[in-house]
Amino acid sequence: MPKSDDRPIGVFDSGVGGLSILIELKKLLPHENFVFLADQKYVPYGEKTKKELVNLCVNITDYFVKKHDIKMMVVACNTATCYSIKELRQNFKIPIVGTEPAVKPAAQNTRTGVIGIISTPATSKSKTIKRLITDFTHGTEVINIGCQNLENVVEEGDLSSSKVKVLLNKYLKEIKNSKADRLVLGCTHYPFLRKTIQAMVGPKVKLIDSGKAIAKHAKSLVTKNLFKNNQVGMGKTTHFTTGNAQRFSKVASKLLGAKVVAFQAKL
Repeated sequence: MPKSDDRPIGVFDSGVGGLSILIELKKLLPHENFVFLADQKYVPYGEKTKKELVNLCVNITDYFVKKHDIKMMVVACNTATCYSIKELRQNFKIPIVGTEPAVKPAAQNTRTGVIGIISTPATSKSKTIKRLITDFTHGTEVINIGCQNLENVVEEGDLSSSKVKVLLNKYLKEIKNSKADRLVLGCTHYPFLRKTIQAMVGPKVKLIDSGKAIAKHAKSLVTKNLFKNNQVGMGKTTHFTTGNAQRFSKVASKLLGAKVVAFQAKL
């Protein structure tokens, strides 16, 4: 049996959205230690340029490697993955798992031949989304919608405010008026709005996010690289933010349904 490796897995996002990925990771890797970072000083990522995103993501990875000695990293953000994953893999030797919108399973499973994708403005215009649509949606109609400000309302933690409903009504209108039967949640913030989105689009539309697939991929890399944490007890998770630690703790506690005490990260 390979010896136990208790180094943590780093997980980051522009804000609280990446917690939706962390939930899935902890289900499949319960004995692993995690370090989660919300880069709230620079949220939202969905409105940044490629150059800005690459710089931010390289700094975060450098921080994880030097300060926390991580063994693997999960980029729990579609926008950051779309614009910086190539550069991160070129610059760092650790295994890096990215997050891409679940376009392939949506296209494979649609019965009506129409799918919708909602994501940040940057993800919706990215080369990655264009590639996913070109590669996997042959003969499928794709409604690709960039949602300005939707990421921000989740950051505030008020998931059922009138502001949320106004934005969702605006962005889901085209989906509701179409034959779409699959809707890809292409931003890690959006699974926290799942109930409201589902109520708006109705039961005929199946919502798909990448969380479970990312967790499966991460688990396979842990096994393949022989750096599993073999401790008997549950792993520990430490939360950091580059923004206001108190505010992050409050919103994260609400989203996760458990008390979270975050620390300030100085990158």
